[in-house]
Amino acid sequence: MILARVLGNVVATQKNSRYGAARIMLVQPINPDGAPRGASMLALDSVDAGEGDIVIVVQEGWSASTASTGEAGAAVDSAIIGVVDSIEHDTRKIGSDG
Repeated sequence: MILARVLGNVVATQKNSRYGAARIMLVQPINPDGAPRGASMLALDSVDAGEGDIVIVVQEGWSASTASTGEAGAAVDSAIIGVVDSIEHDTRKIGSDG
């Protein structure tokens, strides 16, 4: 699982019907202290995340497919499976309530 911050929505007017109801989000992986790490990526949203939210992303085909479409076997690499309320790291707290 990967911690990430949602940067925004990706609008795709044409996509496979299997993903018709799924929102595509642009996310930036982060370290536990909130600092960006690595390259941004696309993930299907299964939890109604919003821009600026810290989220948990699963990056494994079977889990991502099942979480985001409700069906196994869809060609999905990454899915948002949780919205993080807060992260306690060392003595600092980051997140929506910290």
